Amino acid sequence: MANFHRMEWYMKLPLITLLLLVMCSSSAAVASWAYSFVVNDGKIYVVSEDRVDQSTLGDVVGKVTYHTDREGTYGGNFSNIYPKGTKYYAIQGITPESAIAVETQEGYVMARYEGEYGGSRVPWEIIKDWIAAGFILLIVVCVAAVVRKKRASGSYRR
Repeated sequence: MANFHRMEWYMKLPLITLLLLVMCSSSAAVASWAYSFVVNDGKIYVVSEDRVDQSTLGDVVGKVTYHTDREGTYGGNFSNIYPKGTKYYAIQGITPESAIAVETQEGYVMARYEGEYGGSRVPWEIIKDWIAAGFILLIVVCVAAVVRKKRASGSYRR
């Protein structure tokens, strides 16, 4: 165990990198949403408990492309309750501008149109996290390259 404290700093890089990634990860708090919703094509639909009979379903009008329970502004067909891949359907006799059906494990429920979604069309929180992770990875690779070059030239001392 005493050797761990004497370990060279470059040997601790994976641990340091992991610590930095955790520190730079999204700081968004878990949300306590006022209601369950789905976003389809820039429109937000509030999910109700009203069941929709499968025989009244029309065409698929969309599906969840991103799910999270964290506060933020998200893009795509986002949901705060349903997993990625959950399908949205038109309902016969009801325009999709009024309501859609959402697939669930128990069947289909109605989601009523609430208005335009104020979120972005691009999931910027995801992009931010990947940029931060890429930057940290770039630093680690650069430091490792310098250490390797010094070792190869014989100028590195232990």
